[in-house]
Amino acid sequence: MIETGEILQTMHMIQEENFDIRTITLGINLLDCSHPDADICAQRVYDKICQVAKDLVKTGEMLEEELGIPIVNKRISVTPVSLIAQADPRPIAQALDRAAKEMGVNFLGGYSALMQKGATRSDERLLDSIPEVLATTERLCSSVNVGSTRTGLNMDAVKRMGEIILETAEKTKAQDGLGCAKLVVFCNAVEDNPFMAGAFCGVGEPECAINVGVSGPGVVKRALEQVKGQPFDIVAETIKRTAFKITRVGQLVAREASQRLGIPFGIVDLSLAPTPARGDSVAHILTEMGLESAGAPGTTAALALLNDAVKKGGVMASNHVGGLSGAFIPVSEDIGMIEAAGRGSLSLEKLEAMTCVCSVGLDMIAIPGDTSAATISGIIADEAAIGMVNQKTTAVRVIPAPGKKAGDMVEFGGLLGFAPVIQVNPFACDDFIARGGRIPAPLHSLRN
Repeated sequence: MIETGEILQTMHMIQEENFDIRTITLGINLLDCSHPDADICAQRVYDKICQVAKDLVKTGEMLEEELGIPIVNKRISVTPVSLIAQADPRPIAQALDRAAKEMGVNFLGGYSALMQKGATRSDERLLDSIPEVLATTERLCSSVNVGSTRTGLNMDAVKRMGEIILETAEKTKAQDGLGCAKLVVFCNAVEDNPFMAGAFCGVGEPECAINVGVSGPGVVKRALEQVKGQPFDIVAETIKRTAFKITRVGQLVAREASQRLGIPFGIVDLSLAPTPARGDSVAHILTEMGLESAGAPGTTAALALLNDAVKKGGVMASNHVGGLSGAFIPVSEDIGMIEAAGRGSLSLEKLEAMTCVCSVGLDMIAIPGDTSAATISGIIADEAAIGMVNQKTTAVRVIPAPGKKAGDMVEFGGLLGFAPVIQVNPFACDDFIARGGRIPAPLHSLRN
């Protein structure tokens, strides 16, 4: 039961602190749509999505109006397409994009492959199609899982993804490589993530499920303004209490959406997802703790505290916490990160260190357009290794901006924001990436 005091606090968070529900994401299982004929499979996919998701946007808008809580995005995630595509996956991609437009959602995720241990022929066909698909669709998002703690890293897939990212950037060069903003490379990908571009409906998920992603960096920052100069014990407790309140609202929206749509409630993702709007920044939470700028010494420790406290507070508010849950640090989508990168306090290497303690990884980072495929693969390998060894989800979403060099600006628009192009280490790793094969799983993966 949500009490009156909580309602008043929620209204204050919405009106004064940029609080919102970032997304209601409907996961849909498409395994029963598979067919050897690509066009028949594509039609089955389109028909099923339009049947299951027909009331998603309308329900989200009704909840927004009735509860007075902003619900920024309504989205769909589907079974990884490589699992259902028995032939050319491109007709399925076009069907998914048409369905997303017809349903009125802003993104649909699941043009994905799970390749942590190797590749099927279906995986290879999907990978080959990614650059063309992301250049010719508007709302479709793609992801590839190249490693896990249990299996190690598939370095053949890592090598190929570096090439694919460059190809995708080139095919969307008129939009500063925008296609790469819809492409994520994972290690330890999760099956119930509601956030794009990495959302898909995993094989362990039910026929369909409602997953909700909450947000509220501005709420956390405002709470910390009340404890200036206090010890970190009090900082952590303040963040925990705030995360509890945020998650309670997410739980309410998820249950209401579930009941009205007649679709099971899956999870609430606790992630603090920023936007380019001022007052909605994870980086500004870190500076509120006493840092001059995100990236200064102490940044990784501050982010570790934030991530842990958000999770501890959130799990007390919902029995079904999942997804990624923590704090995102996407450079182009966070005004504080944008400013820190612009002033030089935030380097690619510092961002990599920060990913050891936060959700996901190197996210929405613009890099010079002449960065080599091998260097991009090396960045992916480093980030995937962090996830593999630390038993956590990590990811890479980098955008080689065609024709741009370090210090230039790129503009993606909307929630995808804008960012300065960040310098990449100039030393080569070509011979390392060319080895291929698999980097073995760490010893602590043997837990049976």
